[in-house]
Amino acid sequence: MRKKPTSTCKAVQKKVLIGLDIFSGAGGLSLGATMSGITMRYAIERDPYAAKTYRENFENSEVVCQDIKEIEPRGLVKEKDLFIILGGPPCQGFSLSNTKTRTMANPVNLLYNEFIRFIKELQPTWFVFENVWGLTKIQNGEIQKHIELCFQELGYTVSSQVLWASDYGVPQKRFRFFIVGNKNGVKFEFPEKSKKKTVTVEEAIGDLPDLTNGDSYESLPYKARKISEYAQLMRKQEKTSNQNYVSRNNDLVIERYKHIKQGENWQAIPDYLMQNYADKSRCHSGIYKRLRADAPSVVISNYRKSMLIHPYQDRGLSVREAARIQSFPDDFIFEGPLSFMQQQIGNAVPPLLAKAVIDKILTYQDDT
Repeated sequence: MRKKPTSTCKAVQKKVLIGLDIFSGAGGLSLGATMSGITMRYAIERDPYAAKTYRENFENSEVVCQDIKEIEPRGLVKEKDLFIILGGPPCQGFSLSNTKTRTMANPVNLLYNEFIRFIKELQPTWFVFENVWGLTKIQNGEIQKHIELCFQELGYTVSSQVLWASDYGVPQKRFRFFIVGNKNGVKFEFPEKSKKKTVTVEEAIGDLPDLTNGDSYESLPYKARKISEYAQLMRKQEKTSNQNYVSRNNDLVIERYKHIKQGENWQAIPDYLMQNYADKSRCHSGIYKRLRADAPSVVISNYRKSMLIHPYQDRGLSVREAARIQSFPDDFIFEGPLSFMQQQIGNAVPPLLAKAVIDKILTYQDDT
């Protein structure tokens, strides 16, 4: 009997694409990249609680909790060929809501130089630089041009754009500025908007348990109801809702909440309940904002201090609700005291927005 020929061909192994996240925070950019198939092997985050959150959720990553200015890139990254560096240098100084130190005299604003240093030393195939859109407005756009020129002088072809998170499946009207660069001459085009309808607050959090002011439940059952496609995506394999933690507000704050309808803010509060405000004209429009159930959320970057209000219940958002609105799935666990968890969520890049950008990068892989 004639023997079948033995194949000498080996199965083609998919190349592992290694990523580094600097200024990683809790890991919003990294989670989006992981969803796209990137192996996030390294992260740098100075805040110990955010670094602990990152370690909890990216078990195979090496997380360095240290001032980035003290870190030598080649002392951290072992691989010769790094596929991508992600990062969002601290952006408080660039924010348009920061009227006091929104200049380059603010030392926080100079941390973008550390991002540039890592690109210069490690020469990744791609990088994604993310920040608040206010960066594009400083000095009539000259700072944006300067940063992009720095990357170009390192040999990178760059593209930049402001993206709305709600255009990419995130139930939040949040917009972020991105610069994407490639060292092999590829001109990146940003992803098109999703053709699906925007996700509302009700679709995002409507299946999560009812809570009251100051509640702190590690685990509660989901509501028994038909759930949205988005909620199904967020639940993954979880059987219960975790980290149902709500800040405790005083009785005066709760009384104010009762006067605010969906979509309204502090202006709906009667004057007799606002007497401790010396000048109400200085109140930001996002203060005491009750979310609309039938629309994407307003930005939740500082949702505890802004006292954003649940659409139906007279309380602030829980950790899990805020995480859902940011597109963190329910199996993502935040570490640290409650206020630090809240800040980590508010500071993060929505993972689904990051995934949209990384997915588009991967369509150019054969060209790089």
